[in-house]
Amino acid sequence: MTPLPPKLSPEERAAAMAAATAARRARSIIKEKLRSSEVSIFDVINSAETALQKMRVRELLESVPGVGKLRAAAIMERAKISPTRRVAGLGRIQISQLRGELAMSKVDPKRGILIVMSGPGGVGKSTITRELRNDPRFWISISATTRDPRPGEREGFDYFFYNDTKFDQMIAGSQFLEWAEFAGSRYGTPKEPIEHWLDLGKNVLLEIEIEGARQVRAVDPQAILVFIAPPSWEELKVRLTGRGTDSPDRQAARLALAQIEMAAASEFDHILVNHEVGPLIEELVSLATSHQV
Repeated sequence: MTPLPPKLSPEERAAAMAAATAARRARSIIKEKLRSSEVSIFDVINSAETALQKMRVRELLESVPGVGKLRAAAIMERAKISPTRRVAGLGRIQISQLRGELAMSKVDPKRGILIVMSGPGGVGKSTITRELRNDPRFWISISATTRDPRPGEREGFDYFFYNDTKFDQMIAGSQFLEWAEFAGSRYGTPKEPIEHWLDLGKNVLLEIEIEGARQVRAVDPQAILVFIAPPSWEELKVRLTGRGTDSPDRQAARLALAQIEMAAASEFDHILVNHEVGPLIEELVSLATSHQV
């Protein structure tokens, strides 16, 4: 039988609540100091303060400028530190490995920002992506796929072309930021090149479907999700039905899908209306700058 917790007097309960509040405040203050580079993570690890010794290493790493959740998890995995490890439980070898990982990672406060761009078909996402390919501040994420290259497609520019075995291995190794199956082939966003370009200070633009954006949000909450909206529903309808090559059934299907996609706009951090591509790109650049550490 599980023993019942001891009953506390009102005074003891008040003291316990005050101690918990003080510990939360201490943790909050130290994380803010880490973000502003007033202290280093090793200052915290060497601290004798009980509240700090009880902090999870993961919390501290995520507060270091230029690290964030995704990178913190990768550093801890390489340093063989459990995701639940607290500061007090770190051994000498683990601390040494952590120091080496941070040194090799060359953590830089000016690390780039991952912008995940989505929106309904016909809203102009491809045009925006094409324009930003020429902007030295951005790197355009490249998807991997199991389908065969089409005429004119280039490896490492249009897609990374993987066979099924390679794709399976990457799924098993959690090496995709997101992936999905479509029309008998699989598509995914490899993590490694994104991390590489973010480390170099490039902002990374990932143009992706709504469901893919949801997957990215679950894996990397620090990513900035941007929804590109049309000036009006009527204008979007004209774009989707004005091609003249789709059957009425196909047009109806495209409009139905666009309605579903438009309904997801509230899930995104920012909604940008595509009146003109030039000003919209300026807004994207401004967003990346404002979110940069």
